[in-house]
Amino acid sequence: MALQKLEDLIEIAKGKETRRIAVAAAADHPVLEAVKKATENGIVIPVLVGDKPEIEKIAKEINFDLTNVEIHQESNPAKASVKAVALIKEGKADILMKGLVATAPLLKAVLNKENGLRKGGTLSHFALFESPFYHKLFGVTDAAMNVAPEFNDKISIVNNAVEAMHGIGVERPKVAIVGPLETVNPKIESTVHASMLTVMNNRKQIKGCIIDGPFAIDNAVSKEAAEHKGIESPVAGDADIIVAPELNAANILYKTLNFLGGAMSAAVIMGAQVPIVLTSRADTEKSKYMSIAMAAAMI
Repeated sequence: MALQKLEDLIEIAKGKETRRIAVAAAADHPVLEAVKKATENGIVIPVLVGDKPEIEKIAKEINFDLTNVEIHQESNPAKASVKAVALIKEGKADILMKGLVATAPLLKAVLNKENGLRKGGTLSHFALFESPFYHKLFGVTDAAMNVAPEFNDKISIVNNAVEAMHGIGVERPKVAIVGPLETVNPKIESTVHASMLTVMNNRKQIKGCIIDGPFAIDNAVSKEAAEHKGIESPVAGDADIIVAPELNAANILYKTLNFLGGAMSAAVIMGAQVPIVLTSRADTEKSKYMSIAMAAAMI
Protein backbone atom coordinates (compact mmCIF):
# COMPACT_ATOMS: atom_id res chain seq x y z
CA MET A 1 0.00 0.00 0.00
CA ALA A 2 1.47 3.35 -1.06
CA LEU A 3 0.29 6.39 0.87
CA GLN A 4 -0.02 9.69 -1.00
CA LYS A 5 -0.82 12.17 1.80
CA LEU A 6 0.30 12.69 5.38
CA GLU A 7 -3.40 13.13 6.20
CA ASP A 8 -3.71 9.38 5.50
CA LEU A 9 -1.83 8.82 8.79
CA ILE A 10 -4.76 10.33 10.69
CA GLU A 11 -7.19 7.79 9.28
CA ILE A 12 -4.79 4.92 10.00
CA ALA A 13 -4.38 6.13 13.60
CA LYS A 14 -8.15 6.51 14.03
CA GLY A 15 -8.61 2.93 12.86
CA LYS A 16 -6.40 1.63 15.66
CA GLU A 17 -6.71 1.63 19.45
CA THR A 18 -6.37 5.16 20.84
CA ARG A 19 -2.87 5.45 22.27
CA ARG A 20 -1.71 7.38 25.34
CA ILE A 21 1.07 9.89 24.74
CA ALA A 22 3.35 10.93 27.61
CA VAL A 23 4.61 14.47 26.99
CA ALA A 24 7.82 15.32 28.88
CA ALA A 25 8.04 18.97 30.02
CA ALA A 26 4.64 19.63 28.46
CA ALA A 27 4.48 23.39 29.19
CA ASP A 28 5.20 24.31 25.57
CA HIS A 29 2.72 26.29 23.48
CA PRO A 30 3.28 24.67 20.02
CA VAL A 31 3.50 21.16 21.50
CA LEU A 32 0.24 21.57 23.44
CA GLU A 33 -1.43 22.98 20.31
CA ALA A 34 -0.49 19.80 18.44
CA VAL A 35 -1.49 17.53 21.35
CA LYS A 36 -4.83 19.34 21.64
CA LYS A 37 -5.59 18.76 17.96
CA ALA A 38 -4.58 15.11 18.15
CA THR A 39 -6.72 14.66 21.27
CA GLU A 40 -9.76 16.35 19.73
CA ASN A 41 -9.44 14.10 16.68
CA GLY A 42 -9.37 10.96 18.80
CA ILE A 43 -5.82 10.02 17.85
CA VAL A 44 -4.25 10.07 21.35
CA ILE A 45 -5.06 10.41 25.03
CA PRO A 46 -2.56 12.85 26.58
CA VAL A 47 -0.62 12.27 29.79
CA LEU A 48 1.18 15.52 30.59
CA VAL A 49 4.32 15.77 32.74
CA GLY A 50 5.69 19.19 33.65
CA ASP A 51 5.02 22.50 35.37
CA LYS A 52 1.30 22.11 36.08
CA PRO A 53 0.45 25.83 36.59
CA GLU A 54 2.21 26.72 33.32
CA ILE A 55 0.55 23.83 31.47
CA GLU A 56 -2.86 25.01 32.71
CA LYS A 57 -2.06 28.61 31.73
CA ILE A 58 -1.12 27.64 28.17
CA ALA A 59 -4.12 25.30 27.92
CA LYS A 60 -6.44 28.17 28.85
CA GLU A 61 -4.85 30.37 26.16
CA ILE A 62 -5.44 27.76 23.46
CA ASN A 63 -8.84 26.53 24.77
CA PHE A 64 -7.53 23.05 25.57
CA ASP A 65 -9.93 21.44 28.04
CA LEU A 66 -7.84 19.57 30.63
CA THR A 67 -10.80 18.35 32.70
CA ASN A 68 -10.10 14.65 32.09
CA VAL A 69 -6.39 14.96 31.30
CA GLU A 70 -3.84 13.35 33.63
CA ILE A 71 -1.14 15.85 34.69
CA HIS A 72 1.98 14.97 36.70
CA GLN A 73 3.66 17.94 38.40
CA GLU A 74 7.40 18.17 37.74
CA SER A 75 8.90 21.57 36.97
CA ASN A 76 12.42 20.23 36.28
CA PRO A 77 12.58 19.24 32.57
CA ALA A 78 15.14 16.45 33.05
CA LYS A 79 13.11 14.92 35.89
CA ALA A 80 9.96 15.33 33.80
CA SER A 81 11.65 13.26 31.09
CA VAL A 82 12.49 10.52 33.59
CA LYS A 83 8.89 10.54 34.82
CA ALA A 84 7.46 10.36 31.29
CA VAL A 85 9.70 7.38 30.51
CA ALA A 86 8.66 5.73 33.78
CA LEU A 87 4.99 6.08 32.82
CA ILE A 88 5.70 4.16 29.62
CA LYS A 89 7.67 1.49 31.50
CA GLU A 90 4.69 1.11 33.85
CA GLY A 91 2.32 0.60 30.92
CA LYS A 92 0.56 3.92 31.52
CA ALA A 93 1.54 5.43 28.15
CA ASP A 94 2.39 4.13 24.67
CA ILE A 95 4.20 7.04 22.96
CA LEU A 96 6.81 9.50 24.27
CA MET A 97 6.88 13.13 23.13
CA LYS A 98 9.45 15.85 23.73
CA GLY A 99 8.11 19.10 25.14
CA LEU A 100 10.09 22.06 26.47
CA VAL A 101 13.21 20.04 27.25
CA ALA A 102 16.55 19.75 25.47
CA THR A 103 17.06 16.59 23.46
CA ALA A 104 20.03 15.38 25.55
CA PRO A 105 18.23 14.92 28.91
CA LEU A 106 15.25 13.32 27.18
CA LEU A 107 17.45 10.78 25.41
CA LYS A 108 19.45 10.21 28.60
CA ALA A 109 16.21 9.09 30.24
CA VAL A 110 15.33 6.93 27.22
CA LEU A 111 18.76 5.28 27.11
CA ASN A 112 19.12 4.65 30.85
CA LYS A 113 20.25 1.03 31.14
CA GLU A 114 18.06 0.19 34.13
CA ASN A 115 14.95 2.33 33.72
CA GLY A 116 15.00 3.47 30.10
CA LEU A 117 13.39 2.28 26.87
CA ARG A 118 16.33 0.58 25.20
CA LYS A 119 15.47 -2.18 22.74
CA GLY A 120 18.97 -3.26 21.77
CA GLY A 121 19.78 -1.50 18.51
CA THR A 122 20.65 2.04 17.51
CA LEU A 123 18.15 4.88 17.84
CA SER A 124 17.55 6.77 14.61
CA HIS A 125 15.46 9.61 13.24
CA PHE A 126 12.87 8.81 10.59
CA ALA A 127 11.02 11.53 8.68
CA LEU A 128 8.08 10.84 6.39
CA PHE A 129 7.62 13.37 3.58
CA GLU A 130 4.77 14.47 1.36
CA SER A 131 6.19 16.28 -1.66
CA PRO A 132 4.30 17.91 -4.54
CA PHE A 133 6.99 16.50 -6.83
CA TYR A 134 6.78 12.82 -5.85
CA HIS A 135 4.04 10.27 -6.38
CA LYS A 136 3.80 8.94 -2.82
CA LEU A 137 4.98 9.46 0.75
CA PHE A 138 8.64 8.63 1.31
CA GLY A 139 10.98 8.45 4.28
CA VAL A 140 14.37 10.06 4.90
CA THR A 141 16.82 8.77 7.50
CA ASP A 142 18.84 9.65 9.61
CA ALA A 143 18.70 13.45 9.82
CA ALA A 144 19.09 13.99 13.56
CA MET A 145 20.67 11.21 15.61
CA ASN A 146 23.71 9.42 14.16
CA VAL A 147 26.48 11.78 13.07
CA ALA A 148 28.76 9.39 11.19
CA PRO A 149 27.14 5.94 11.40
CA GLU A 150 29.34 2.91 11.03
CA PHE A 151 28.13 -0.01 8.93
CA ASN A 152 26.41 -1.86 11.80
CA ASP A 153 24.64 1.38 12.73
CA LYS A 154 23.35 1.63 9.17
CA ILE A 155 21.82 -1.84 9.46
CA SER A 156 19.87 -0.61 12.51
CA ILE A 157 18.93 2.63 10.74
CA VAL A 158 17.53 0.65 7.80
CA ASN A 159 15.67 -1.78 10.08
CA ASN A 160 14.18 1.10 12.09
CA ALA A 161 12.94 2.81 8.92
CA VAL A 162 11.48 -0.44 7.59
CA GLU A 163 9.71 -1.00 10.93
CA ALA A 164 8.20 2.48 10.69
CA MET A 165 6.95 1.81 7.16
CA HIS A 166 5.50 -1.57 8.16
CA GLY A 167 3.65 0.20 10.99
CA ILE A 168 1.83 2.49 8.57
CA GLY A 169 0.95 -0.34 6.19
CA VAL A 170 3.77 -0.36 3.62
CA GLU A 171 4.48 -4.09 3.63
CA ARG A 172 7.67 -4.27 1.54
CA PRO A 173 9.20 -0.80 1.32
CA LYS A 174 11.77 -0.03 -1.35
CA VAL A 175 14.95 1.27 0.27
CA ALA A 176 17.39 3.43 -1.70
CA ILE A 177 20.87 3.79 -0.19
CA VAL A 178 22.06 7.12 -1.59
CA GLY A 179 25.38 8.91 -1.96
CA PRO A 180 27.25 11.04 -4.46
CA LEU A 181 27.04 8.53 -7.34
CA GLU A 182 25.38 5.31 -8.45
CA THR A 183 28.47 3.13 -8.86
CA VAL A 184 30.64 1.45 -6.26
CA ASN A 185 33.89 3.34 -5.67
CA PRO A 186 36.24 1.79 -3.06
CA LYS A 187 37.48 5.29 -2.18
CA ILE A 188 33.94 6.43 -1.25
CA GLU A 189 32.84 4.47 1.82
CA SER A 190 29.12 5.27 1.42
CA THR A 191 29.03 3.45 -1.94
CA VAL A 192 30.72 0.40 -0.45
CA HIS A 193 28.26 0.37 2.47
CA ALA A 194 25.37 0.67 0.00
CA SER A 195 26.51 -2.37 -1.95
CA MET A 196 26.99 -4.37 1.28
CA LEU A 197 23.48 -3.52 2.49
CA THR A 198 22.11 -4.56 -0.90
CA VAL A 199 23.88 -7.93 -0.73
CA MET A 200 22.67 -8.50 2.83
CA ASN A 201 19.11 -7.84 1.68
CA ASN A 202 19.49 -10.22 -1.27
CA ARG A 203 20.70 -12.90 1.15
CA LYS A 204 17.75 -12.29 3.52
CA GLN A 205 20.04 -10.91 6.26
CA ILE A 206 17.93 -7.73 6.19
CA LYS A 207 14.28 -8.65 5.70
CA GLY A 208 10.90 -7.07 5.02
CA CYS A 209 12.08 -4.70 2.29
CA ILE A 210 13.83 -4.35 -1.07
CA ILE A 211 17.22 -2.62 -0.81
CA ASP A 212 19.31 -1.30 -3.67
CA GLY A 213 22.25 1.06 -3.95
CA PRO A 214 24.33 2.95 -4.29
CA PHE A 215 22.12 5.55 -5.93
CA ALA A 216 22.64 9.21 -6.56
CA ILE A 217 19.53 11.00 -5.30
CA ASP A 218 18.16 11.57 -8.83
CA ASN A 219 18.22 7.84 -9.61
CA ALA A 220 16.40 7.06 -6.36
CA VAL A 221 13.43 9.32 -7.07
CA SER A 222 13.29 9.61 -10.88
CA LYS A 223 12.72 6.66 -13.22
CA GLU A 224 13.68 8.88 -16.13
CA ALA A 225 17.05 9.71 -14.56
CA ALA A 226 17.65 6.04 -13.78
CA GLU A 227 16.78 4.95 -17.31
CA HIS A 228 19.04 7.65 -18.74
CA LYS A 229 21.94 6.14 -16.80
CA GLY A 230 21.00 2.57 -17.70
CA ILE A 231 20.00 1.59 -14.16
CA GLU A 232 17.55 -1.32 -13.93
CA SER A 233 16.15 -1.68 -10.44
CA PRO A 234 12.71 -1.99 -8.79
CA VAL A 235 13.83 0.71 -6.33
CA ALA A 236 15.04 3.30 -8.85
CA GLY A 237 12.52 6.11 -9.23
CA ASP A 238 10.14 4.48 -6.75
CA ALA A 239 11.92 4.60 -3.38
CA ASP A 240 9.86 4.47 -0.19
CA ILE A 241 12.88 5.12 2.03
CA ILE A 242 15.99 7.18 1.30
CA VAL A 243 18.96 6.31 3.52
CA ALA A 244 21.59 9.06 3.53
CA PRO A 245 25.29 8.28 4.16
CA GLU A 246 25.58 10.42 7.31
CA LEU A 247 23.92 13.21 9.27
CA ASN A 248 25.22 16.17 7.23
CA ALA A 249 23.69 14.86 4.01
CA ALA A 250 20.45 13.70 5.64
CA ASN A 251 19.87 16.92 7.55
CA ILE A 252 20.52 19.08 4.48
CA LEU A 253 18.13 16.92 2.44
CA TYR A 254 15.49 17.05 5.22
CA LYS A 255 15.57 20.84 5.55
CA THR A 256 15.86 21.46 1.81
CA LEU A 257 12.70 19.44 1.23
CA ASN A 258 10.85 21.41 3.92
CA PHE A 259 12.09 24.93 3.23
CA LEU A 260 12.82 24.94 -0.53
CA GLY A 261 10.99 21.90 -1.89
CA GLY A 262 7.46 22.63 -0.70
CA ALA A 263 7.31 19.37 1.25
CA MET A 264 5.62 18.64 4.58
CA SER A 265 7.03 16.11 7.03
CA ALA A 266 6.27 14.06 10.11
CA ALA A 267 9.09 12.60 12.16
CA VAL A 268 9.77 10.16 14.99
CA ILE A 269 12.75 8.55 16.69
CA MET A 270 12.77 4.79 16.13
CA GLY A 271 14.70 2.01 17.81
CA ALA A 272 13.34 2.37 21.36
CA GLN A 273 10.53 0.30 22.86
CA VAL A 274 8.02 2.95 21.72
CA PRO A 275 8.02 5.67 19.04
CA ILE A 276 9.38 9.01 20.26
CA VAL A 277 7.93 12.25 18.86
CA LEU A 278 10.93 14.55 18.94
CA THR A 279 10.20 17.60 16.81
CA SER A 280 12.32 20.68 16.15
CA ARG A 281 11.35 24.16 17.34
CA ALA A 282 11.38 25.14 13.66
CA ASP A 283 8.76 22.51 12.78
CA THR A 284 5.26 23.80 12.10
CA GLU A 285 2.29 22.92 14.29
CA LYS A 286 0.98 20.76 11.45
CA SER A 287 4.29 18.88 11.30
CA LYS A 288 4.13 18.27 15.05
CA TYR A 289 0.52 17.11 14.73
CA MET A 290 1.36 14.78 11.85
CA SER A 291 4.29 13.39 13.85
CA ILE A 292 1.89 12.46 16.66
CA ALA A 293 -0.43 10.86 14.10
CA MET A 294 2.44 8.84 12.59
CA ALA A 295 3.53 7.56 16.01
CA ALA A 296 -0.06 6.56 16.82
CA ALA A 297 -0.55 4.97 13.40
CA MET A 298 2.47 2.68 13.60
CA ILE A 299 1.66 0.91 16.87
